[in-house]
Amino acid sequence: MSRLWMRLGVFLGKTLMWSLGLGLLAWALATAWFAWQHSGPVSAEELIPDGESAMTQDIIQTAVRIVDQHRESTRYLRDAHAKAHGCVKAEVQVLPDLAGELRQGVFNEPGKTWQATMRLSNGNAYPQFDSIRDARGMAIKLLDVPGKQLLHDQQSRGEQDFVMFSHPNFFVSDVAEYRQNVAAQADGKKLMAFFPGWDPRTWQVRHLFIALATLSPAPQSPTQTTYFSVSPYKFGEANAKFRVMPDPASCPTYTLPAQNQKLPNFLRNALNQQLSTDRIPACFVLQIQRQDPARYMPIEDTSIEWQQNDAPFETVAQIKVPAQDFDTPALNVQCDNQSFNPWFGLEAHRPIGGINRLRKAVYEAVSDYRHSRNAER
Repeated sequence: MSRLWMRLGVFLGKTLMWSLGLGLLAWALATAWFAWQHSGPVSAEELIPDGESAMTQDIIQTAVRIVDQHRESTRYLRDAHAKAHGCVKAEVQVLPDLAGELRQGVFNEPGKTWQATMRLSNGNAYPQFDSIRDARGMAIKLLDVPGKQLLHDQQSRGEQDFVMFSHPNFFVSDVAEYRQNVAAQADGKKLMAFFPGWDPRTWQVRHLFIALATLSPAPQSPTQTTYFSVSPYKFGEANAKFRVMPDPASCPTYTLPAQNQKLPNFLRNALNQQLSTDRIPACFVLQIQRQDPARYMPIEDTSIEWQQNDAPFETVAQIKVPAQDFDTPALNVQCDNQSFNPWFGLEAHRPIGGINRLRKAVYEAVSDYRHSRNAER
């Protein structure tokens, strides 16, 4: 009997060693394949796939369905970032000593200060407790911007919008993946957003992990979070992504009192505490990361984070959110009616890539639908 147990132990030990070896080999091969697939050079131009227009129309219908699903008794909400912590006034000052090659678009005049509106939000399509894991959003609208607007029917707008959220990459690569993902979520089949069928080749395991990382714990305050454009934009002749980071050193020293995170709107409370009660401004820096096409920094795949060792972020402006009273019924209604769209702006900052082309159509359609429905109420 002892010999039998010994032989069984040897067999199990060898099996374990073989399994471990094969697992390590598979991991090494997968790592090598991923590195080979995700290496430069890449195109510096947009590559529009066949059928993108038809897929966009499908997504618009799904987005409208989501707006209908999540409407409240008194209003129709956005299809994403439905819950705002507040819309606040901000000042965006171009660096006085900005380098010549960075003087593009709204940043072409060193020292120029733009008046702006900033909307801070949760990412979900349905208003939920701030303590629930979620993405967080920041949208900045520069006001009284001269020059020709990108959208022909918006020439009187005079704005430049920057739309960001709190993760450097997105959990879908392109319009085709977005259509499949958002349709599954609209149908309440969230697992199918990443595992659409039995064929393992269709599984989006890496994107699932990106989505899980995007749903992060709530920050102490919306002013203590870093926000990313995720998708690329023109920056003059270059292609670039944007980032907004807290810059507490440029503001008076401030320690936010502990907030009761069990309250449903504690992030709004935190913003109110700093700006309205304690009258302390918040400071950020606005940065760009210019594409190096020799590196793996693709335009058409928003699931890829552009690495900082390939191209560092460069500060182009400082943002100051002054002390103010923003949480009033009238201002909250005004905030709810604001539209932020990366296509509200100048050619120098034109959105590029599939997800941005999708935004052009979806943002306009959903905004029009939401505002028309709310006007009927």
